[in-house]
Amino acid sequence: MRHQKPRFTQHLLAGCAMLGLAAAALPASAADQALSQAVRADYQANLAGLFDDFHRHPELSGQETRTAARMAAELKALGYKVTEGVGGTGVVAVLENGPGTTVLIRADMDGLPIQERSGAPNPSTHKQIDRDGVEQYVMHACGHDTHITALIGTARQMAARKANWSGTLVLIAQPAEERVEGARAMINDGLFTRFPKPEYAIGFHVASALPAGTVWVPPAIAYSSADSVDIKVRGIGGHGASPQSTVDPVVISAQIINALQTLRSREVDPLQGAVVTVGSIHGGTKHNIVPEEVNLQLTVRSDSYEVRDTLLDGIDRIALNTARALNVPEDKLPVVVRSPTESTPPTINHTETATRMKAAISGQLGAERVLDVSRQGMGAEDFAFYGAPEHGVKAVIFAVGGLPADLKDTPPPHHSPLFRIDPEASIIAGVEATVIAAEDLFTSGR
Repeated sequence: MRHQKPRFTQHLLAGCAMLGLAAAALPASAADQALSQAVRADYQANLAGLFDDFHRHPELSGQETRTAARMAAELKALGYKVTEGVGGTGVVAVLENGPGTTVLIRADMDGLPIQERSGAPNPSTHKQIDRDGVEQYVMHACGHDTHITALIGTARQMAARKANWSGTLVLIAQPAEERVEGARAMINDGLFTRFPKPEYAIGFHVASALPAGTVWVPPAIAYSSADSVDIKVRGIGGHGASPQSTVDPVVISAQIINALQTLRSREVDPLQGAVVTVGSIHGGTKHNIVPEEVNLQLTVRSDSYEVRDTLLDGIDRIALNTARALNVPEDKLPVVVRSPTESTPPTINHTETATRMKAAISGQLGAERVLDVSRQGMGAEDFAFYGAPEHGVKAVIFAVGGLPADLKDTPPPHHSPLFRIDPEASIIAGVEATVIAAEDLFTSGR
């Protein structure tokens, strides 16, 4: 997908290495040894094989039929009430355990159209026909195989530890995160009406540049918004030797592109995150022909709903009025289209809940494994939809480190054919952190 996941600095990695936070040296917490031992035993008995299966058989966004069927079967076997086909291939599993609050835990399922070259012992060689009818290699190059494996591990522990919590647990295996459309599709298909509506929604994303088994809980902004915008710049074509008889959409496009940068530099508080990137320009066929149109593709990022509106509305205004200033007729003004699907608001964690979860996770894993780091880059996540203001759900997404010790000097980027994480350390930490956080949130309903 066009959104990147957060990257972390070499300075952080070096500092973590000095603390001995490589996967092989992670300390066990004395907070709940029974949980730690149960999760480790489950990894050896069940989760390692499950991860291997998911990693070898990734599926493209919205086409996760095999993955969804396996998730549904695993959850049914653990005693959950399971509904399939929610929002496409989404799976919803419910476990009722007496009175109390409702907590939702989300994991995303989809892979990416990439041929794996990670050097992992279990590489994907799987191919799939994409939505455009093109056969693609598919790879879990963003760690979603880690997420769904950990969801099954979490489901098993929550079912086994029912004496520790009271309320309703909702687990979801979500499709199409890479196209930022799966969360919206599940909500539109009745996730919050057909099933118990959560007070809390939580989930994690593996981070390939954080030391394996560490955790980061962002206190507020976790991911930026992402909007794909297309601009069709129209003009009057003609001969390149007679520009006076044309209205040149190439020149107009150049002016629009330059003017768009003033949105960030002159209309947004410089302390606020904002990006307007023109990633694609297509127009014209020959040196001496002024074309009739040029097509631009943009990605737009922000860290707040207000800045997002400023950028998107500003794109409309600049495109239309730049064209007017350059003598484009009213019937040929640019057409600006915001993608209805490749669009997600910023993911802003509920701060009070994030603080509470961080404390609970620190108590379980040890404070030295719960990091305080700065976000770098403006990657996006459709987890944002679960915590959107109109739903009134307290949502928190956190990161679990997956960096293998042998790659500490060259962290593999997400969405790369070289992407590789340490599955054992990241899945075990993900399950422990999620279980202990969920149990703590359930106490709020008692």
